[in-house]
Amino acid sequence: MKKKIIEAMFISVWIVYLSLPTGCKSESQAEGTDKELYDKARETTGFTWYKKSDALLNTTSGSGHSFPYLRTRYNQIAAAKLDDTGKIVAGSTFAEGSLIVKEFHDSSRKLARYAILFKESGNPDADSNGWVWGYINSDGTVAQSSVKKGDGCNSCHNQAGNIDYMLMNKYFP
Repeated sequence: MKKKIIEAMFISVWIVYLSLPTGCKSESQAEGTDKELYDKARETTGFTWYKKSDALLNTTSGSGHSFPYLRTRYNQIAAAKLDDTGKIVAGSTFAEGSLIVKEFHDSSRKLARYAILFKESGNPDADSNGWVWGYINSDGTVAQSSVKKGDGCNSCHNQAGNIDYMLMNKYFP
């Protein structure tokens, strides 16, 4: 009996060991839709910042993101849903082609990751509401691929007070 327990423990440890990444980085370089989203996120001209400010905001306790600072910007199509103060108009639905980029910054205020939402209903990686979700590190490696269609993000972004998955007004009134 004791031998079987030891064998089971050994097998369990071995399975865990085999599931660990083989290198220092388990994330791969962006390709396909993830690369397209990364390239869009890196472009900064023609965007409007949330509340018309590019100042870094402290991440709130309601955030599921682990970075201490963020700022959010909207392309011209998405910015059409912002009011005169730069906040999202209540009850809005973003149009096709809307691109919303949330920049996450680490404790040294260095850009670390992009959370990207791009409204493109015809994209095979789009969710049922037409959003393509990207979660990509600033070095171009993928933290969570767009093929997951926002799985792991949708539940938070679908909470009460969201405006077409956006929570900026709720947490940064």
